[in-house]
Amino acid sequence: MTVLILTRQEDVTADMVVLRLGEAGVPVVRLDPADLTNGVALSGEYVQGAYRGHLSVGGRLVTMSGLRSVWVRRPGEAAARAAQPSAWLTEESSQALYGMLRTTDTRWMNHPDAARRARHKPWQLHLAQRSGLAVPATLITTFPQAAREFAERFPDLVVKPVSGAHPQEPPRAVPTSRVAPDADFSAVAFGPTLLQRRVGKRADIRLTVVGDTLLAARKPADPDAHPDDVDVRFAPSVSPWLPADVPARVAEGVRRYMRGAELAYGAFDFAEDADGIWWFLECNQSGQFGFVEMDTGQPIAATIADWLAGDGDPDGRCAEGSRGAAS
Repeated sequence: MTVLILTRQEDVTADMVVLRLGEAGVPVVRLDPADLTNGVALSGEYVQGAYRGHLSVGGRLVTMSGLRSVWVRRPGEAAARAAQPSAWLTEESSQALYGMLRTTDTRWMNHPDAARRARHKPWQLHLAQRSGLAVPATLITTFPQAAREFAERFPDLVVKPVSGAHPQEPPRAVPTSRVAPDADFSAVAFGPTLLQRRVGKRADIRLTVVGDTLLAARKPADPDAHPDDVDVRFAPSVSPWLPADVPARVAEGVRRYMRGAELAYGAFDFAEDADGIWWFLECNQSGQFGFVEMDTGQPIAATIADWLAGDGDPDGRCAEGSRGAAS
């Protein structure tokens, strides 16, 4: 049985997992949908109530029924590197590939339907609230007056994109920024704006969830940092990521979130305040983990490889068990 990894040609994070799978003797096929019709071929036959599907990657033939699991890591746009790429060919190729894969009984990390839904920040915030996680007061609006009133109620705010990375190639990260006290919210009318109460944090938390395993890392905030340095990705680093225990209440809420989102993998970002409360910021369904593993030594890649190589819920949802819960 083969593990299929859908990702771009250059993906160091995927390389870490491929290495672990190779060490375990698990067959792996790595495929970038961008190579469809240009080094990658597919076929699906539906005859007399039976389905038979095949993938050819670099001359290697794999049967759809022989797939153990599919890791949708960071795939490229289907057929983007075809001899004559077009929007039509991309849509046709995407429909064919993902439609055929959906007919298998394989396990997904993460299922494309769940992953697409999980990318929506407003949906994340609502699910986090329902799951019992602490969520900072947040407003997403195109009403300038609503933004002004929100700023009066919560004078210390940050602004961040609703969608995440800017849609360019390669994607460009858009930093979370502090809102000036005298901000003019007139421009809110020209596009959805996400305003959120700033958490006075003493640490940033990255919680990586693989199945029912929780691996948390903590980066203490610089006590001398400028108040405007709110985004850990761009703020000066004074400490490495360190392994951390997960409070029982947070662990319970995160597992509830993963079940509600039907995800097998998620990278959660929290801000820890002076009282030790973990405030939910977001959950990236395909978030990076290499930088955390390098700092902490936590076996994230090996845990993902074990999940992909294992036998379990074919829907690929977060399990109910307690393995990996922190003390």
